[in-house]
Order: sequence, then structure tokens, then C-alpha cells
Amino acid sequence: MLAMKFGGTSVGGANRIAEVVKIIQAEKERTPKIIAVVSAMSGVTNNLLAAANLAAQGKQAEYEKICQDLLRKHRIAILELIKDAIRCEELLKEIELMIEQNCSRLCYGIQILGEASPRALDAIGSLGERLSARLVAAALNEAGTKASFVEATELIVTDDNFGDAAPQMSETEARTQAKLLPMLENGVVPIITGFIGATRSGVTTTLGRGGSDYSVGIIGACLKVDEVWIWTDVDGVMSADPSIVPDAHTLAEMTYSEAAELSYYGAKVLYPKTILPVIKDEIPLLIKNSFFPERVGTRIAAKTSTTDSDVKAISSIKNISLITISGRGMMGVPGIAAKTFTAVASQNVNILMISQSSSENNICFVINTSEVERTCMVLRRALEVEFHHKHVEDIQVQNDIAIIAVVGERMKGTPGIAARIFGAVGQSGANVIAIAQGSSEINISFVIGQNDIPKVVKAVHDEFKLGQSNRLK
Repeated sequence: MLAMKFGGTSVGGANRIAEVVKIIQAEKERTPKIIAVVSAMSGVTNNLLAAANLAAQGKQAEYEKICQDLLRKHRIAILELIKDAIRCEELLKEIELMIEQNCSRLCYGIQILGEASPRALDAIGSLGERLSARLVAAALNEAGTKASFVEATELIVTDDNFGDAAPQMSETEARTQAKLLPMLENGVVPIITGFIGATRSGVTTTLGRGGSDYSVGIIGACLKVDEVWIWTDVDGVMSADPSIVPDAHTLAEMTYSEAAELSYYGAKVLYPKTILPVIKDEIPLLIKNSFFPERVGTRIAAKTSTTDSDVKAISSIKNISLITISGRGMMGVPGIAAKTFTAVASQNVNILMISQSSSENNICFVINTSEVERTCMVLRRALEVEFHHKHVEDIQVQNDIAIIAVVGERMKGTPGIAARIFGAVGQSGANVIAIAQGSSEINISFVIGQNDIPKVVKAVHDEFKLGQSNRLK
């Protein structure tokens, strides 16, 4: 059994959906039982959320234009893909009604309230996947392959943390098996909406941006599939960003741990949570290019057979800020770190990296720049007593920084890796602002100035001879 996911660019228009149909049909000849999870057509989710925000501002003409553009985009794709007159007309009517009810009317409701709540944003933001799943299923049926769209709200049960909901796996597994297994036994290809789920009471939720990857991981784990394939617009996970390092190569294999570290630290080809559901049963993940399906891609599994470099890849995150809490009186005072991170957590702010001096005179951590203002505000309130007693003296913010993550399973226990990394950084002329390394030793992360990203990534990539030209010698 095979679970596949197709991203937004893979279903971005009629020609791309036609290619998706060919891929599914080709794989179905080898693996009769296939499920497919689909994202919204490229750009659609961003436009839907923009419409909701415009509605909250009372800009009716602007959000109505987005709704009409959305209808036009899907109408064009339907007319190109579906030649059967009855099927085409039925789908056109269904799509038009869905956009009217779930874009135009919901936006009007937001306009009346003057506010777009997280629940409303999930309701509107989920529409793109619901539309694309119907298009892909109709295109498969048109091409002679039995398919049926399935709303993930019928499968994935989540909590009510709108915008970033967490699946309730035992209930999800029961619903998924009950719904999908009979379809698969009858030779039907389920085409499932990515990105979305629903609470126990049936309210639509979303799994976070990029959550369609997570959806296929969840459903694949529930069905105990043999493999999960993620179809995107790149050949796989690369040793570095090719726009920075033209000689970067596609990694043939990675471990779950390596992939998790890279995806968390900026490698956009894989949503970080995707790996979580498949680890238990060691279900392999493959990252493949839907534009060039013949290419091998990257295989992610519990173990790999390759023994290339100690360092596997380098990734980076920018548009982040370093917050430093400092004070000579912090030394030996218990509870300051606990208060700090409790306050940050209360704002649902994600901490990307933490570093603390051994003298305990400061604690520094990295967050997204967009979250700095409210984080500093809540920290000053939480540490009010510590400021009063001069235990904490200052909270400083440093913007325009970046995290560089150097990742590799074989880094663990290998002497001299850190020396080579920071030697290369020093040779590049960049300054290291903060350093963090987990006890797993498969990731060394450090903070530099944002403008230094290209030269640092190139320097470390060259130091470990990760370039394609070196591999071909």
C-alpha cells in the first residue's frame, strides 16, 4: 500500500493535475492500493487568508475580487480537464456553490464582525484543499481510474487549537481505516484533502501551514502503508540551498533524525511534523519531483546505507531575532529560566534555539522577528520582581540574524567536527554570536549575522566537500 501527497505546485493548474493523474495511474499498476493527499492549488491558501483579513478591514470589493478570481482559476482547470459534459457541469456547479458558501459568505460574516477569529480563518483557509481534491478525483475518473474525493474532516480528529491543531491518533486511526480500507479493497483511489481535520464535534481545523505533508504522514501511519511519497517541485532534500551553493547535491538517503533537524532549521522541502507519525512503524518517506517523476529523489528512513561525509547537509533560517536576558544577579537564583520560558510559551511563541552562559549571567534564545514585541512585553511583566531586585538588569534584542544548522548522523562521536565547522566560519570572516548543540550530537547550530549566510554556508559546504563536483570525482 502506498500513500502519496501532491503539493501546491504539483496541482497548480490543469496541465499539472494531468501529470498527477499519470503519476497515480503509473504507480497503481505496480501498487494497486494507493491513496493520494492533495494541497490547494498554488497560491490559493494565501489568497483565501488574504480575503479573510480584507473582510475584517471592511474591504468588501477587494475580498469579493479574490473570491471571483478563485472561481475563475478552478473553472479554467475544470474546463480543460473534464470533457464529459455532465460530469463537467456538475463539478462546475459544486465548485461555484462551495466558493459562494465558504469564501464569499464567510468573508461577509467576518466583515460584519470586524474580526477574523482563528476558527474562521481555518474554515476559509481549508477551502483550497477541498476544491483541489474534487478536481483531482474528477480528472482521474475522466481518465478511467476509479477515484473519490474524501474530506479529511471525516478522518483526522484533532484538538481545537485552530491554526495548528494536533491529531488525536487513536480516534483518527479508527475513522481512517473504517472509511478508506473498503474503498481501497474496491479498487478506488481516495483523493484526500490535505492540511485539514476536525474536532470531535465536527468543527474544521487546520494542521499548520505545510500541514498537507503532515496529513499524509498521519493517514499513512493509520493505514500502516509500505511507503509515503511526497511529490513536490524539487528533486529531494539537498546538501544546501542551491541558490546559495550552486554545487549542492540531492541527498539519496537520510535518517528520520537528520530530516527532522533539517526541516526544523529551514529546509522547506519537508514540514517538520511529517516524520512524527511514521517513525513508530518505520515507514519510509520519499521526496520526489512531480515535474521529473523519473528522478530517484530522497529516501528518509530509520537507517541509511550511505557512508559519505560526517556532515550531511547545511540549512539556515533568517528573519529571526536573538533575545538576551542578562544580569549579574542571575547567578544562582532559581526559577528565572522557568519564568522566562513559561512566559514565552503563554504567547504560543516557538523558540528556535537556546543558549546560556556557564556563569548563568545571561540566557539567550532565538524567535521569529514578528513575535519579538509581544514576547518582550510579556517577559518584562513575568520578570518584574527580578528586575526590582536587580537579579535581571536588561532584556536586549538583536535583529537581522540567522541560524545555521549543520546536520549529520555520523557527526555523533566524531572528534574535530566542531573545530572544522568553526574554522571554516572563521575563514569566511563571519562572527559567531551564539552556539547550541544537543546531546544527540547530530546538529550543531549557531547564530550569525543575516548578511553572512551565503559565505558561511559556502565555507562549511566546501570544508566537508559536499559539492556535486567533489562527489563525481
